Amino acid sequence: MLAPHARMRRHGMTSNAPAPMGWFVRGDVDGFFGLALDNLVQLLVLSALCRTVLGFPDALVFGRVLPGAAVSLVVGNIFYAWQAMRLGRSTGRSDVCALPYGINTVSLFAYVFLVMLPAKLAAQAAGEADPSRIAWHAGLVACFGSGMIELLGSTVAERIRKSTPRAALLSTLAGIALTFIAIGFLFRTYSRPVIGLGTLAVIFLVYFGRVSFRGGLPGGFVAVALGAAFAWATGLAPTGPAPAAPALHLPLPVLGELLTALSGHYLLGYFSVILPMGLFATIGSLQNIESARAAGDVYPVRSSLAVNGIGTLAACAFGSCFPTTLYIGHPGWKAMGARAGYSVLNGAFMSVICFTGTVGWIAWAVPIDAGMAIVLWIGIVIAAQAFQATPPRHAPAVVVGLLPSIAGWGAYMAKAGLHAAGVGEPNGPPFSPQLLGVFERSDIWLDGALRLEQGFILSSMLLAAATVAVIERRFVEAGAWCLGGAALSAVGLLHSYRWAPADTVLSLTPAWPWAAGYTVMAVVFLLARWVTVPRPDLPDDV
Repeated sequence: MLAPHARMRRHGMTSNAPAPMGWFVRGDVDGFFGLALDNLVQLLVLSALCRTVLGFPDALVFGRVLPGAAVSLVVGNIFYAWQAMRLGRSTGRSDVCALPYGINTVSLFAYVFLVMLPAKLAAQAAGEADPSRIAWHAGLVACFGSGMIELLGSTVAERIRKSTPRAALLSTLAGIALTFIAIGFLFRTYSRPVIGLGTLAVIFLVYFGRVSFRGGLPGGFVAVALGAAFAWATGLAPTGPAPAAPALHLPLPVLGELLTALSGHYLLGYFSVILPMGLFATIGSLQNIESARAAGDVYPVRSSLAVNGIGTLAACAFGSCFPTTLYIGHPGWKAMGARAGYSVLNGAFMSVICFTGTVGWIAWAVPIDAGMAIVLWIGIVIAAQAFQATPPRHAPAVVVGLLPSIAGWGAYMAKAGLHAAGVGEPNGPPFSPQLLGVFERSDIWLDGALRLEQGFILSSMLLAAATVAVIERRFVEAGAWCLGGAALSAVGLLHSYRWAPADTVLSLTPAWPWAAGYTVMAVVFLLARWVTVPRPDLPDDV
């Protein structure tokens, strides 16, 4: 018996049905270059921090940590590619893009400097024989804690998504995209103008100009190849001496080490870091699912977040201390033409370079500068989506939601400048409250920036959501969002920090003045229905 489309061809008829979604399309190559570069940067950073800051031996880094990270990347990338194919085929669409996924950058730095390094220093002070192993155990526990929070959070995340305005979810991503992604790489672009602006021109031409290169060459490939050529021509590559010869490092479970670590004091000792990091990772992933929804790809929240948590648990089960997350950037990858295949390619590529120890060789031959234009473009697209995918009258709420992220980035830049000046370094003065007065004399209110830095993801959501409610004149709802900020401040998840010798760190102690401030906001909004009247001279749709 002939299939329906075969019978139609036999009778001279043609089908108008869209082509079924395939596993690989040309746009997957572009998407792969961008996502693989992002993941590669994380691997390069974590391996460098593990070897230099934490003193991990190469056998631990290349034999346990990197293979464990690769396992977590494979788990998530394969699932999200399958999820995209399932959505495409069930809806008859061929333009579905898989959720981007990788190592959580924020948790990477938090767990190195706020969990593993203190554990190592404490072990050294106690005269332990192997401080690096103790630091690794502390990292495994932190990673396990994040995975469990992400997994449990998946059961209530859909309820949070439905009750949170889109402007509140997307503006946080836009703030992170503009500051920690776009501006950082913009600085680097203008520090290396030939390679930076040359590759940026290629990306703008292909994706903003909506053209393609003759011969079908993917724009991302052209940009990276041109960037690598510029890097070699200008002396940016190769970077440093040639690495050692690659060797096979297959992933092996470390359940015995994990159980030993869980039986220690690490979970309670570092709970003030693990809890907010797990919550922030869950909320950040939820925001990225909403970003994909705004771009037309509606994925189930519970299973998407659950697999994210499973990926993090897989990481610690195989020796990695670094949680995974759903990445910012889905609209950018989709605009590139990436579908499901870029996720599969990313998982395969990360596995090969981690299992063979060739991460160092890639960094030696192709510097980050060769692909930074792609990452910069991703930041631009994400920031633009926050305005494009929300009602025009909610634009002020998007701007309000940008501000805490910008403040958090500003605090990071201020502290980086202090470190560059020797503050917080081994032979320099420590971080201390006296710094606040120095900054205030220049009319820079550093304390406010440091307060906003702690929990800026939550602050962004709360302020943007309250602003949307005010715009819609739902004043009771606006007050409720502000009371949420008061509650989070009262338990120390917002605006609470303490001074450490080399940084300011989250402190789960009540931030009462900020709790009071949010409460005052709530009272103002709750009283609005009795003390205000609508202005007839202003239309409701602006």
